[in-house]
Amino acid sequence: MSGDGGVVRPYGDTTGDGMVQLSFTLPLPASKRAEGAAVQLAGKMGVDPAMVVHARPIGAGHTFFVVYGRVAHLVEPGKVVVAERDFPLLSPKDVNAAVRARLRRKLVVVGACIGTDAHTVGIDAILNVKGIAGEKGLEYYRELRVVNLGAQVTVAELVEAAAVERADAVLVSQVVTQRDAHLHNVRAMSAAFREAFPVARRPLLVVGGPRFDELMAGELGVDRIFGRGTTPREVASYLAHTIGSRRT
Repeated sequence: MSGDGGVVRPYGDTTGDGMVQLSFTLPLPASKRAEGAAVQLAGKMGVDPAMVVHARPIGAGHTFFVVYGRVAHLVEPGKVVVAERDFPLLSPKDVNAAVRARLRRKLVVVGACIGTDAHTVGIDAILNVKGIAGEKGLEYYRELRVVNLGAQVTVAELVEAAAVERADAVLVSQVVTQRDAHLHNVRAMSAAFREAFPVARRPLLVVGGPRFDELMAGELGVDRIFGRGTTPREVASYLAHTIGSRRT
């Protein structure tokens, strides 16, 4: 069966065959024993039979594997919980019109990569006028004033900039995720903003990055999380809709 009301199986060579491919690294030097360990791990994960289709040493004492095999598990799409878009997707013209009508001034956005994160590709794709995938970034919107602080910004610097610029929204990108650094950084940021701003004056806190769970916004203390594939238009539409509904 398929569709939201039924179940689906993974697809590999033929429909419903249950075949999957997964990759992982083991702290073992490349060898037949290491490949056997990879098959054993896959078997404990429910892949049976499992076969190693790729093995490559990465440094001394570590091996990267790709394993292919069959699982018996089913997926029930109707029971999947995701963060649905709860705001209209607007054109740049409509975003500008909404901001102008609701705020009667420009909407101020401060963006940064915080902590030790130096990966600005994500934040630049959303903020810079060149944008991404044929969509212009927030700098293109006439009714938005964008302040891009760049990379490796401390939480204290971000809070100070938001206060100086009188930001309506703060956008933070986090790509570095080792040891859950992205989660620790965002929790520290949200705590700092709660301490520095009264509720009525606190800017919207928006976070983005490929490893975030969009359902964790409340747990992390932010207003919105955007995952991989997010476009500037989505962010602009969210800001226009949300800022307009909370402020006059």
